[in-house]
Amino acid sequence: MSEKAVARGTVAKGYEAVREEFEATFAEERAGHSAQLAAYVDGRQVVDLWGGPGIEADSLTGVFSSTKGAAHLAVALLVQDGTLDLDREVSHYWPEFAAAGKEHITLRELLAHRAGLPGVEGGLTLDELADDRVIAERLAAQRPLWRPGSTFGYHALVIGALTGEVVRRVTGLTMQEFYETRIRAPYGIDFYMGLPEDQEHRVLHTQPMDPTPEQKRALAEGHSGPESLQGVAFNINHAVPTVLEELPNSRVVRAGGPASVGGMASARGLARLYAAAISPVDGKEPLLTPATAADFAQIHSVGYDVVLRQHMTFGLGFSPVSDAYPFLGGRSFGHGGAAGSLAFADPSRALAFGYNRRRFAFPGGPAPETARLAQAVYDCASAR
Repeated sequence: MSEKAVARGTVAKGYEAVREEFEATFAEERAGHSAQLAAYVDGRQVVDLWGGPGIEADSLTGVFSSTKGAAHLAVALLVQDGTLDLDREVSHYWPEFAAAGKEHITLRELLAHRAGLPGVEGGLTLDELADDRVIAERLAAQRPLWRPGSTFGYHALVIGALTGEVVRRVTGLTMQEFYETRIRAPYGIDFYMGLPEDQEHRVLHTQPMDPTPEQKRALAEGHSGPESLQGVAFNINHAVPTVLEELPNSRVVRAGGPASVGGMASARGLARLYAAAISPVDGKEPLLTPATAADFAQIHSVGYDVVLRQHMTFGLGFSPVSDAYPFLGGRSFGHGGAAGSLAFADPSRALAFGYNRRRFAFPGGPAPETARLAQAVYDCASAR
């Protein structure tokens, strides 16, 4: 266990309990824990905290699948603009996608992880994983691994490449370019999908998981074969299996910014992304209308995920986070990341939350402490 740390940063009046909860997590984590926490309410930042060795307020770390939230905010904008129709077949925008029995898969089904394309059979090299265009081309020719629409499974490393190719076909811009010009740059969001070289000095490498003996046994018991659905989805079906926690430590991944897992952000950036989605920020209008936000937050897939082999819920490109954090409003939406990051918006409280940690958390996905931290922010916002 770590000694009690004093968090650096600030909280607005009435949010002192968030600082206390954040500091308490350091006493419970193993030595070397570093993290950032940020939150907005009504478009105003009310929490800006960080602590632990090596980390600063503006440090950037890999946020893994929290990147999917940024990518699918871009898709939501295109649906809101009328450029994309959720119920049109993907092949309407991307004709090559119709190959091998995929001609009737709709954009809605794709966003809800129902397309049966959780990964590339035969696997991908690191350079290929960093290039969404390569992933999209490979999957356009592939037959689905289950009947599209019949069930769902997490398209962990590829969903952003698939939806990104749709974005490219209708805008002429890659997902990364569209996100940069329409979302990140105009709103000053410290969350990159394709990290410029001049920001490399801010990067902290993700630290590997440090499991207890009991946790090691649990991880071994959950091991999947390389050709299983999970093996394909997490790219362990390649001659050089992907080590997930190492992905953002590669410059080729940081530079490519694959839209499923390649984002680099601070907690400030995670929270500001969702604040901009639902609230006026610095005089700018929210990116999404309430109706669009509600559509994308709505549960589309719920039950047994055939890839992760556990209960999951998915909206359209986002996670309906009130399923995991039931104190939140039912229209909350966001996404977590494998190392432990979590970011979401709760329109019922005009609340946006971002948490980021450097060491990969057990067992993967949003870290265990995020529930307490999110609860503390929610309680303070509710007491205003």
